[in-house]
Amino acid sequence: MTKYIQYIFLLLVVSINNIYAQSEKKATNNDEMIFSNDQSIENWLKENKIPTLGLGIIEDGKLKEVKVFGEIKKGISAPNNTYFNVASLTKPVTAMVALRLISLGKWKLDEPLDQYWVDPDLANDPRHKKLTTRIILSHQTGFPNWRWMNTDKKLNFQFDPGTKCQYSGEGFEYLRKALEKKFQKSLDQLAQELIFQPLKMNDTNYIWDQNINESRFAIGYNKEGQPYPTEKRETANAADDLHTTVEDYGNFLISVMKGKSLKPEIFQEMVKKQVKVKDDLYFGLGFAMYDLGNGNYALSHSGSDPGTRCIAFLLPNSGKGILIFTNVDEGQKIYEKLIIHYLGEDGKKILEIENR
Repeated sequence: MTKYIQYIFLLLVVSINNIYAQSEKKATNNDEMIFSNDQSIENWLKENKIPTLGLGIIEDGKLKEVKVFGEIKKGISAPNNTYFNVASLTKPVTAMVALRLISLGKWKLDEPLDQYWVDPDLANDPRHKKLTTRIILSHQTGFPNWRWMNTDKKLNFQFDPGTKCQYSGEGFEYLRKALEKKFQKSLDQLAQELIFQPLKMNDTNYIWDQNINESRFAIGYNKEGQPYPTEKRETANAADDLHTTVEDYGNFLISVMKGKSLKPEIFQEMVKKQVKVKDDLYFGLGFAMYDLGNGNYALSHSGSDPGTRCIAFLLPNSGKGILIFTNVDEGQKIYEKLIIHYLGEDGKKILEIENR
């Protein structure tokens, strides 16, 4: 993994590069055998010590397959409606809440946020006046990923906002506080009204409440197979710890791909190259964007927390996509074969960009 990507994306794409750099070989006949039937996939997962895999396949703009493999607990097969903690795959949902509000004319992409929220740590730094929704959704705030990574545990600007890209969960939390202040509603309430209810995402929530059936939750594991404590948030985090199912998040991705509930000009801003990361890799609004050539592109986001590795890719021009959820620290090691098998040549191009 390059130092540049490690610095910018931190938890976002660390899992991608760790595995993609392992091999540049094309899919072999043995790889094809893995996907010949569900039992072959189950065997492959056991070999790689993946307790649970959630897989969503999008074709022709529709969620064609929803499958969950492995066991949710010893001896009990994981159901297709298994809950996963999807870590930073929370961020695209938060982004769509903001973009939906912008499409409704209730929020502005380039309005300074200081009239709604100023973090106390930044009150004496005039650069907070430069913070906008566009800058936050394209990871140009200048913030660290999390303030606790700083020696003094305080939020600060590591460069001027809007001058370059650096991945930051703090930016999304900043946006949450501004949205909540203006609308006098919690982020989870806004998401329910704007995203979850319209898309019938009944198994998706920022918070752990009485509606979550814990018997369906995929507990996270470390590489030694030891379980992590389950994070049960009582308040929303705009950047992390969303709980959802493959079907719910797959339907969310389809709505993103089709620009549902967004004005056309807002959708175009979402898929615009807002800031360059490296050759053929950019950030749009809420998603990383791969330039695959000839007008073709992929939108992507990943998630990485203790006990969860997950990733999603969308190809809006072809209507294809893939969603991968795992519940183990080394879940990323199965990404490459899945992406090449289901996304074909486009998947290979994505890997080539990552390996540059």
